[in-house]
Amino acid sequence: MELRHLRCFVAVAEELHFARAAARLHIEQSPLSRIIKDLEYKLGVQLFERTTRRTRLTWAGTVLLEEARRIIAVVEQAKASVKGAAAGYRGQLRVALSDGVPRSRLAALLALSREEDPDVEVFLREVPSATQIKGLQDDLYDVGLIQTTNQVEGLVAIPVWHDPLVVALPSRHHLLAYREIPLNEIARHPLVLCEPQVCEGFWQQLQLVLQPVAPRLTIAERVPTLDLMMALVAAGYGLGFSSQPRITELNNRDIVTRPLAGNSKLTTFLVRRDIEPSEPLSRFIDRVTRTAPCTDDPAATQVTAVCTWER
Repeated sequence: MELRHLRCFVAVAEELHFARAAARLHIEQSPLSRIIKDLEYKLGVQLFERTTRRTRLTWAGTVLLEEARRIIAVVEQAKASVKGAAAGYRGQLRVALSDGVPRSRLAALLALSREEDPDVEVFLREVPSATQIKGLQDDLYDVGLIQTTNQVEGLVAIPVWHDPLVVALPSRHHLLAYREIPLNEIARHPLVLCEPQVCEGFWQQLQLVLQPVAPRLTIAERVPTLDLMMALVAAGYGLGFSSQPRITELNNRDIVTRPLAGNSKLTTFLVRRDIEPSEPLSRFIDRVTRTAPCTDDPAATQVTAVCTWER
């Protein structure tokens, strides 16, 4: 079993679609299918259940996905450490990102890190929420930014960013007549939502907001990326949800946003192990809070139990 087998497997497991995985890997679909079949043959197990309509992970595939992500993370970090040392860095911070951090905010944070801590390399890894939590517990990452509200023993979480939760609509949708869209109106329209396993933290917070109308909701599509969600919303498949900063960054002229009635917010947590942080990590945490200070906005409690992980 080679590393390329695991990279291909992870792409298919995350996309659950061979064509999308092939495009992500910049290869043709036929060789990707052969690589997956070869991996299944070498392991002696079936990793995917494939039909003409969908692709799903088997339980063996689910187990391998967690292990494959861990192996790839270790290899990537080893490569980054060696390159960082050769480039003159004297330290490294391993930062995990989940649920989609706004790129403008991330750029500001990294620029500040380069200015104030030029000898410390910041190594970034985008992973699902569950993988981030496991990686923090296993010391694969030093710190994470995540939207999940699950309490995890041995980890400390600090709420750092509160962003408006908005509804994405096609540019000519009749709900644009509302300045703030009531939940009852949301329940009358099909929705395009993210896959829970891909954006677990965001999904947890969105569920709390939609809970009063949950039995009446119609989910038209579930998608793995915000880009695909916005494309389907623009095409009229349904309404979408995201934070205002992320939708603004997409700059899609066919999409217009409206806040939900009630001023709902999404909370992002900074998560680390419950031990004394190193000096570089302490300085990084300070920069995160300075980049986007945590406010005492009472509306944020409407979506999340803010500070539930703090000790």
